[in-house]
Amino acid sequence: MTGVTLSSADLDPRRRRILFRCWHRGLREMDLVFGQFADAQLPTLTDAELDEFELIMDQEDNDLQRWILGTLPVPEHLMTPLFSRIASYKPDFDEMTAKTFGNAG
Repeated sequence: MTGVTLSSADLDPRRRRILFRCWHRGLREMDLVFGQFADAQLPTLTDAELDEFELIMDQEDNDLQRWILGTLPVPEHLMTPLFSRIASYKPDFDEMTAKTFGNAG
């Protein structure tokens, strides 16, 4: 999956902004992680979860990628069930790179 599948038409303004931010982060890998999570989970997140989600999204993409891949430990303040749910949307970055550069088998 490489693009938005959730329509913003039925979302409230806050969720529309979040959805846009998820798919336009600046680092494609994080677009995929956050975008896929948002497509699947955004409509049902509570206000408290939206607050936490926005806090997580405020982190630097390079740090987020390292935390999600496990190459750096996740800071204690981000070790939450919501962060774990987001990280579970981690695409297979090796497969994506192979497809991008024509090395897919």
